[in-house]
Amino acid sequence: MAASIVADVDLDAVRTFVAIADAGRFQEAAVELSLTQQAVSKRVAALEKDLGVRLFTRTARGARLTVDGQAFLPPARELLHAEARAAAAVRPGRRALRVDVINPRIAPAHLLREFHRAHPETELEVVTRILDAEAAIAAVRSGTIDASFRAVTTTGRRLPDDIEVSRAFDEPVQLLTGPAHPLAAARTVTPADLVGHRIWMPGLVPGTEWAAYYDELAAALGLTIDVVGPAFGNEALLAEIADSAELATLAGEGSRYLWPDHYDLRRIPVRHPAPIYPMSLIWREDNPHPALVELRAFLESRRTVPPDTEVWVPRWATWS
Repeated sequence: MAASIVADVDLDAVRTFVAIADAGRFQEAAVELSLTQQAVSKRVAALEKDLGVRLFTRTARGARLTVDGQAFLPPARELLHAEARAAAAVRPGRRALRVDVINPRIAPAHLLREFHRAHPETELEVVTRILDAEAAIAAVRSGTIDASFRAVTTTGRRLPDDIEVSRAFDEPVQLLTGPAHPLAAARTVTPADLVGHRIWMPGLVPGTEWAAYYDELAAALGLTIDVVGPAFGNEALLAEIADSAELATLAGEGSRYLWPDHYDLRRIPVRHPAPIYPMSLIWREDNPHPALVELRAFLESRRTVPPDTEVWVPRWATWS
């Protein structure tokens, strides 16, 4: 019964009730709310009818709360506070900017941290649960998130008309080996140096943009990328790489994976050509969140420059 009463309560009537309780007079509340005194009286009468109690007693000095009115005042204030919080949660500029970064350890997450350090007043909500670009685009279109960092594959399809894409940064790919690997002592390697070596990446999820990237990279540069084996997470992968003289893997230059010192893992730049992972920001063109404008300006000012060498990017990379 109580839930039904709350559901039927008119918040404008509750706001009027609180204004009268604070002012002590119907006329003063009417002025504050920019209403006629008759409209204020009608709202209170309707609220009293909904609640089944009298809220005010009119006196020569104004309006005095009844016992029921005194009991209703605290929860009435809370109802109005809840309304304000609900509006603030979704109002652009007052709610947090929701940004998908795929994984908290890869470059977009760290770039977003730099953005927050430059704009500490901006509230951010970092999303890491969306697995593929199609789902990210759908989430942007629905308003579930404001933006997403993705490698946008455009071959053979057209992005929705309401979706905007801009190149955020170009991330060089590095070779990651243990100390016993034949290439561990190299300062740089070329893709030709990697031919014949087993590059183990069991975490590649078919259908994702990063799987599409590494599939094309392997085909274009003649590499052997092995995705066979259970994906127990980055920690397990790094442990295997550290102990192996045969296994290596590839990782983005901006990724921040953690491992014990005794693993002695080596991150080796790949050059001539340098494989570049093309990361873009996607958002809905009519999104009015002011922090989104700031994020886009920040990314434009921080555009990374590829290494001073020939680079390789997939054919589907979005350049804008």
